[in-house]
This record gives sequence, structure tokens and C-alpha cells, in this order.
Amino acid sequence: MFRSILITLFISCAIIVQGQKLRLESPNKVLSAEVHLASGNNTIHLSSASQTLTDIRILDFDWTENIVQGDWQLIKSDKRTVNRKWKPLFGERNTIKDNYNEIELQLQSSGNHKKMRLYVRLYDEGIALKYGFDKNDFSGLTIKSESTAFHFSSDATTWVAGAAQSAYTKTTLSQLKGEFERPLVVNPAPKLFMAIGEAALVDFARMKFTYQADAKSYIVQSALSGPVALDKAAYESPWRYVMVGKTAGELVENNYFVLNLNKPNEITDSSWIKPGKVLREVTLTTAGGGAAVDFAARNQIDYVEFDAGWYGPEESTASDASRVNVDPARSKGPLDLQSIIDYARKKNIGILLYVNKKALETQLDQILPIYQKWGVKGLKFGFVNVGSQQATAWLHEAIRKAAQYKLMVDVHDEYRPTGYSRTFPNLITQEGIRGDEESPSSEQSLITMFTRAIAGAGDYTNCYHAVRVTTKMGGKAAQMAKAVMLYSPWQFIYWYDRPADAPHKAGGAGGEHETLIDESENAVAFYRSLPVTWDETKVLKSDIGECGIIARRSGNRWYIAMLGAKVKQDIKIDLSFLGTPDCFKAQLWSQDEQGLAKNTVDRKEFGLTSKVFTTTLEPNAGAVLILDKIK
Repeated sequence: MFRSILITLFISCAIIVQGQKLRLESPNKVLSAEVHLASGNNTIHLSSASQTLTDIRILDFDWTENIVQGDWQLIKSDKRTVNRKWKPLFGERNTIKDNYNEIELQLQSSGNHKKMRLYVRLYDEGIALKYGFDKNDFSGLTIKSESTAFHFSSDATTWVAGAAQSAYTKTTLSQLKGEFERPLVVNPAPKLFMAIGEAALVDFARMKFTYQADAKSYIVQSALSGPVALDKAAYESPWRYVMVGKTAGELVENNYFVLNLNKPNEITDSSWIKPGKVLREVTLTTAGGGAAVDFAARNQIDYVEFDAGWYGPEESTASDASRVNVDPARSKGPLDLQSIIDYARKKNIGILLYVNKKALETQLDQILPIYQKWGVKGLKFGFVNVGSQQATAWLHEAIRKAAQYKLMVDVHDEYRPTGYSRTFPNLITQEGIRGDEESPSSEQSLITMFTRAIAGAGDYTNCYHAVRVTTKMGGKAAQMAKAVMLYSPWQFIYWYDRPADAPHKAGGAGGEHETLIDESENAVAFYRSLPVTWDETKVLKSDIGECGIIARRSGNRWYIAMLGAKVKQDIKIDLSFLGTPDCFKAQLWSQDEQGLAKNTVDRKEFGLTSKVFTTTLEPNAGAVLILDKIK
């Protein structure tokens, strides 16, 4: 379970009060923030030692009635410093530091003395703020909109997606239109990248962004996906944050920042929560299920997921998710699901079930104990509603209810993480990402991994054999690289592929012929030994949309994955972080021009003799260097 391994230090942080202005510095003085409370202009000025980063407009809410009158005035401030480390149950690193200075401002409106709190937390990695609403003054009221805004002095480069699974576009702030997703990565200057987002979204309307401009600045403003009812005592908003780094890769390396803004693990016994690789089963037959379980057991795959249709048409309100009744449009059956669950248990394979929102919303309390009794290990929630406060609250309550029955959860489709997997780690992963089922180009993947990945795990539906891999996504070695680079504790592999002895038909998912997995192919050994969680992560190159290199360690083995986009890439990797290179033996999985043409992956073994590794990537190709410590 999650646990603190250093004592939290409650000591005074550096803060200067000058009337209605307060100054705060991050622990190592990397960042500084000034909170200004002034009539009609409440802001936080964020800067580094060398430059202004952004001005954040705060305390700007539109209420259903004129509930707040006058200006916000400071009546009390409290401060603290926290410096601790904690161990996640699973993740991209085995230890997480949590070191910040924080001020809590107690505010009162000058006109009618309404009270609320503003929390400002400053890390070396970025800034976060949230609001607390006094129960006596705000209980039962409704927020119509929130206008937290982030002002930039230049027309910065940015990468934008209108929805959680949309393609990204590289553009500038002034060209933004409509609403767009978070986190939003902004590149205002060389060696300066910033990510704006939200954390700990549990019972509030989702925040997306819109663009505005004034005579002095380019403005990214929050846009809530509906009203927010303050119907609980001591109600708090999610955190709004700005992460800061010299590279986009630094933002990804520091994405534990989002977890730190969430509460610690609330599941007392987490021993049943287990990440792993997953094989999707779509034949919805007893024969197909048995073949999938046998294949998983042979190839160190931990779970088999029965996809949509096992209990009837997923979008029909008449379908009953408490019993097996195969959708005839997807399969002729027969499916003896209980026998497959029992058979899988003997082989130490877990069974996961897909359940659409139509059944979840009407049958959740009924089906959870049934699935636990059957021996199911987890659920994939399909097409859940997102955005509104009601949808957000329902979904997180559903995750908590699943934990009561020791069921893990993968949330599809538009849901994007805000760090709740720290508090309830049975939330293993989620989609909210343009994965390989959408056939993204290498360029798109190289945007996703340095924007969306800041938010947390993404169920990327990794492909390998499918025809679309070679025609649209670069090649098989690129798929292998993405399985390392795009983190998900449930890693779905062979997404469009089937075991050779499974029932097979033409016209599989995605409108292409299903592909049979050739277990004699050398890359099967790569996937067989692939970890899904990591002890350490380093981003070595992060040219968004162009080239990426990510190194991840599991025990004494390093995986260094490389992916390039449209042009040939000459790769040079500094391996000095390993120490002495001759302590490692290496294997390189890659495709040169000939390998891409033949649709084959090459594997080479060699010893390291230098602290610099060089290779060449063909256009839209990838490679994985695996390093095993031998002494």
C-alpha cells in the first residue's frame, strides 16, 4: 500500500506579507509566486529566477445568485512546508518525493462577509491552487462558471486536442478555437515548457479550456462542463496547476506531481490489486476463451478481457449484465463464462469483463457482488459519461464501490485521469487517449506521449500484427517501442490479433481482417518479458511530434525505447546514467529499411563498450534497446 517513508515537516516557509500581497518560494527557490488581492484583480504571479512565467487570475466565480458582495480580503494566513517521500503501489517509479511550500489564505468578502479559503502550493516542479468554501456561507449554492485564467505574454506554441480521444494539432495560442483538453502544454520560449491542468477531480464539473485575448496577453481560461452544486460541508474544488520544465520530457518525468495533489491510498488491503498485460477476447465463445487463456498462460499475459457483447447488445437497456447472454450480432456462441473463469484461475490468469454504461448505471450495485462471486478480477467501464459534476461524482463512487468487492477498473472512453489512482489504486488505468485502435501516426503518438502522458496512465491498445501497423503506424518495432513509452499498468497487447487456435472470422474490429498471432515470431518473446510498471523513468529526448527516447528500469533491466516520425533520425544516447557500460549486455530490437519492407523485426545482441549508443531510425520507425546488468 501507499505509505510515507519520511516524516512530514511542518515548519514556516518564506513568506512576506505586504498589505494584500503575499510571496512564496518553492523549496529550492526554483519558482516563486506572489499572490495579489486587489479590487477586481486577484492574481498569482508565477516566475522563475530568470523570467515571468504566467499570471493566474483567481477567485473569479459566477454564482446562480449575487452571493458574494465586495472584494475578497485576507483575514488570516497559515503556512507550512512538507518534505516527504512515499511508495506507490505501482507506477512509473518506485518512490515519489512530495516537497512543497504551501499557504492557506482565509478570505472574507468586504460587502457581506462571506468566507472561503484559497490554498496555494508551490513545488520546484510547479504551482497548484484550489478553493475551499465555508459550509455556513456556501452550502446549497451553485457555481455557474469558473474563470480561472492563465495569462501569457507571447503567442506561445501549443498542442491542442478538442476531446480526450481527438487527434492533436500543433498551433499557437492565438489560433485556438472552441474548447480544448487538459493538460495543455505550452512552449512560450526555448527551454521552457508548461502544462496546465487539474488534479483531484472527484466531485466537481470537469475543467476544459477556452482561449481569450486582451491588449496585453494571450489567455487560456477554464471552462467548466456544467454547474457545480456545493451540497457538502467543507466543500473543496479540484486543484488547478501549472507544471514547469526545461523540456516536455521533464514534465512527463515529473508527472508524479499530479498524484501528489491527491489523497493517499484509502484501500486498507491492496494485495489484490495487480497490474499486468491483457489479451482481449472478442469471439465470445467457450472455445475462444479457452484458447485465449492458454495463450496467455504460455506467454506471461496476466489477464483475458471479454469484450462488449458477452451479456447482450451493450447499448440496449434490455441487456442484463448479471447473466451471460451473447449478442448474436457479435457472436453465435456458445459461451460458458463461468467455466472459463474457473479454468483461468487454475492457470493463474485473471478474467476481466467489459460493461457498458447502460448496465453500469442501472445495475452497478447488483452486478459487483455477482462478479466477485464468479471470480472476476476487474471491469472495463465502457462509454461512461464524463464532464458534468453528476457524471464525475457517479464515476468515482463506482470506482470506490468496485474496491469494496476487490474489483479493479479500467475506465473507457473520454475519461482523463487527474490522479485518483493514488487514492483508490483499484483504478488501474483509463483511456482518454488516442490509442492504436484509432491508427495514430507516429507524429501523433509523439505528441500524445509528451502531452496526455503528463496526466497519467493511458490504455493505449497496443497493436503488433495488425495490417494497419505497417500501413499507418510505422511498423512493428514502433509498436514495441510504444509499449514501453506509453505507460499503462494494464497494458493491452495484440489488440487486433488472435491466438492461432481461437475461432477466427474475417472482418474483425476496425474493419480489417483479424490477424493470427505467430508465436514463433521473435517479438513474441519481447512482449512475453515486457514489464508494465517501473522502478525508474527517464526521458532522454522529447521533441514533440518528431522524436522521443524514454528509458525505464524494472529491477536490473533497462528498456530504452525510441520512436521517430516523418524523417530518418540519427539517434545518439548518453548512457552515463548507467555507470560503467561494460556491466551491461544489450539487445536491440529494430527495423531497418529492409526490415520494414519485409515486415520483420531484427534482434541483435552485443556487449556495451561505450557510454554513448548510436543508431538510425527509418522514417516513422521505432526501436527498443534492452540492457541487462551482469555484474
